[in-house]
Amino acid sequence: MRVVKRFLTLIFCSLFIFGTVGTAFAKNAIEGVRIWPSPSNTRVVFDLSESPDYSYFTLTNPHRLVIDLANTKEKFSIASLNENSDVIKKIRTSTPKNRGSTRVVLELSHRLTPEIFALPPTPPYKNRLVVDLAHSESASAPTKSVESNNENRDIIIAIDAGHGGEDPGSIGRGGTYEKNITLSVSKKLADLINAEKGMKAVLTRSGDYYVSPNQRPEIARKHRADLFVSIHADAFTTPQPNGASVWVLSMGRANTELGRWMERTERHSELLGGAAEVIKDTANERYLALALLDMSMDRSIAASYDVSKKVISELKQVTKMHKRTPQAASLAVLTSPDIPSILVETGFISNPKEEKNLNWAAFRQRLADRIFNAVKRYFENSPPDGTLWASMKSKNRTHRVQSGESLSLLAQRYNVRVSQIKEANNLRSDVVRIGQVLTIPSI
Repeated sequence: MRVVKRFLTLIFCSLFIFGTVGTAFAKNAIEGVRIWPSPSNTRVVFDLSESPDYSYFTLTNPHRLVIDLANTKEKFSIASLNENSDVIKKIRTSTPKNRGSTRVVLELSHRLTPEIFALPPTPPYKNRLVVDLAHSESASAPTKSVESNNENRDIIIAIDAGHGGEDPGSIGRGGTYEKNITLSVSKKLADLINAEKGMKAVLTRSGDYYVSPNQRPEIARKHRADLFVSIHADAFTTPQPNGASVWVLSMGRANTELGRWMERTERHSELLGGAAEVIKDTANERYLALALLDMSMDRSIAASYDVSKKVISELKQVTKMHKRTPQAASLAVLTSPDIPSILVETGFISNPKEEKNLNWAAFRQRLADRIFNAVKRYFENSPPDGTLWASMKSKNRTHRVQSGESLSLLAQRYNVRVSQIKEANNLRSDVVRIGQVLTIPSI
């Protein structure tokens, strides 16, 4: 009898120890898997209950990425996942390398170099393991929409919808994601620009996927953009702050970026274009390159400030302004010393009233309308060389003011707006003098 009792006790202890070890092995859990395809890369995100302990390796014939998650069990059914990606053929589990761990296999369409990293919890997400799969260069690089020597080319406006994909941006008290607001406003703005003869919009992202802040100005540069407009929604820890604002690149950040451009000859060649062909990389001639780049940066920042003032004057007609003058900041997305760039905060998503407004499609359309008006006003007055608008401006008529004539009368006679005549002549009031020669814009 004693032997039986000892045997039963040994079995019970063994079961207890085995159960305890098994629980320890599976202290983490896969709670979900999300896939974010974009034109340049595909991101796979594993939602986990705890910080991941992981390793990975790749296989060929066929191409696979294998990820081992230690002490992890599968709560989410990976088999039910819809891949919805051109580069991921299938995601499945395989035999783990030890008890309590999980092995995940990504079957790939071709050889890809993965970048894998863990992210700590940031609402609304918990712990995450992120897998970035960059597409081939030919697929990721945007097609150049214009050539620099084209005559009568379109004015290119790069529109940057802030955040996206795994990065929701700020989250309103009602659960509104900034990334959705910015994409909606950006698309509405793009539609307005594309409907205007002589203008063309380029979106840094056209869907719900992540684009790094540093890559966004690069997309604008590859398209040879004449202006970069980044759309965001502000947030604060309390609900009181409200209003829109417009930001430009700070001189400190601009000088830093200029230094980085100078570190690589091919970089400052991108900015200088044909001029770079006669500037060698000698010590003396690098001073010339620096001087030319410095002039380019000064023009860019001056243009950015001019555009931002026009955007503020337009936005204040449809919403309250948090800041009534352009603000300068060292923002990651504003890193182009060669492209005039602005960042528009459309309002505070952390303010309940403004969150409600931003969720209203008609309000987002008003914001897009006003930003478009400002951009159009700027380029009507300062069209880039070689564009259709520059060609049309060179054909502008002039008019010598006669007795009894006014701006409103001239606007009616030439079928243009009073604001266009004032803009073309840098007039601050509606008063004109007899004998004054005015430029009458043709657009």
